[in-house]
Amino acid sequence: MYESLLAIKSRHDEILKKLTEPEVFNDIKKYQELNKEASKIEEIATTFKEFLASEELFKLSKDILNNEKDQELITLAKEDIEIQEEKMMKLEEKLKELLLPQDENDDKNVIMEIRGAAGGDEANIFSGDLFKMYQKYCENEGFKIKIVDSTYGTAGGFSQIVFTIKGEKVWSKLKFERGVHRVQRVPQTETQGRVHTSTATVTVLPEIDDTINIEIKPEDIEVNVFRSSGAGGQSVNTTDSAVRIIHKKTGIVVTSQDERSQITNKETALKILKSKLYELEVKKRDEEESGMRKLAGTGDRSEKIRTYNYPQDRVTDHRIGFSTSLKIVMEGSLDKIIDALIAFEKAEKIKEAGY
Repeated sequence: MYESLLAIKSRHDEILKKLTEPEVFNDIKKYQELNKEASKIEEIATTFKEFLASEELFKLSKDILNNEKDQELITLAKEDIEIQEEKMMKLEEKLKELLLPQDENDDKNVIMEIRGAAGGDEANIFSGDLFKMYQKYCENEGFKIKIVDSTYGTAGGFSQIVFTIKGEKVWSKLKFERGVHRVQRVPQTETQGRVHTSTATVTVLPEIDDTINIEIKPEDIEVNVFRSSGAGGQSVNTTDSAVRIIHKKTGIVVTSQDERSQITNKETALKILKSKLYELEVKKRDEEESGMRKLAGTGDRSEKIRTYNYPQDRVTDHRIGFSTSLKIVMEGSLDKIIDALIAFEKAEKIKEAGY
């Protein structure tokens, strides 16, 4: 790790020097390329320089401790050794995290789908509760939600709802929500007061932009238009504006009906289809690697990631054995769970990297 950090610091110093050279400064393209590279490694280089400065002070105090006879200087040296040791430990931990490979999708927006699974009407009602929870979380974080497609449950909630979430580093926070969410509570329709168990599946996809090439050939898809039944207002239902796209090779079906424009709905559906096809590619790649995506879940119904226990006012994330207040979580305060999952993922990555 030390050698890697020295190389990064050396490269950062080299780039900063080049950026002051007239031939680079006057070449806009070259200047932008180097500036971008410098920005990527700047925090690592700066933190390592802090570490080296602290290390130098540590060595100096050690020399004083070994060679001085003045008791006052020896006392000061001992105090400084403790200070620098603590500082170096903190900087080392920070450098370990900075050197970890970043998730390529961390800066991307998210497409989320919630479906009622086991439990009939109660599962659909729970899907609606989860959607409200994510809505409140996004409000707290300053993220923007937009419904793409939804099918209401007969007793409330949703049998399925698809929506996009836009904001800063949305994927990095919400990727862990993917999987089976289980609820334990007494349904409103239960007359004997018995606790029922129901589930909903949550799928989280990174929204694919133009930097990732996912080719969709016209002959590979079937496009159908129909009259919207969404919540977009009365005028939505007067024209065939809703769009359903079927990808023939994979059988993936995507629907968009929240917009009044058929063109806009088609663009949205294609964007979601690209994200789903990208997910298939990532799954294939991850099957060949150990990776860290196990925390993000696969979305399979057999994979229970979290339980919402209403009688005990407790939410438990089974992947890390973390529990917190259900009432707070359902009001959108997911931060404690998400922070714990992020910390666990970092710890696992550090372990895998062998630091």
